[in-house]
Amino acid sequence: MYLQERGKNLRNASMIVDLVHIVVGILIVVLAVISFLNPEDNMLMFPVIFFLAGALNFINGIYKIRLSGREKRKKAAGGASVIAGCLLFALAVISAVSIWWG
Repeated sequence: MYLQERGKNLRNASMIVDLVHIVVGILIVVLAVISFLNPEDNMLMFPVIFFLAGALNFINGIYKIRLSGREKRKKAAGGASVIAGCLLFALAVISAVSIWWG
């Protein structure tokens, strides 16, 4: 019985992560196209794009770490994804600060 509930939670988590990937991915592409069509007027979208990309990497990394179990390679891949997400968050902050005060 425990395995059935655990498998059900994994399927739900997988579906949620897939849905987040699709929605955030589409949002990133739309914002990138809009911001590159007229960069001067849409400079505020760049920190948003970096923030969304960081959130996507962070969520993906946490999901990989939770699914890895005892496999060190999968945990390392998840950790690398979390680090990339943190770097993208930092880039979003730097970009926002340079746009607002620059």
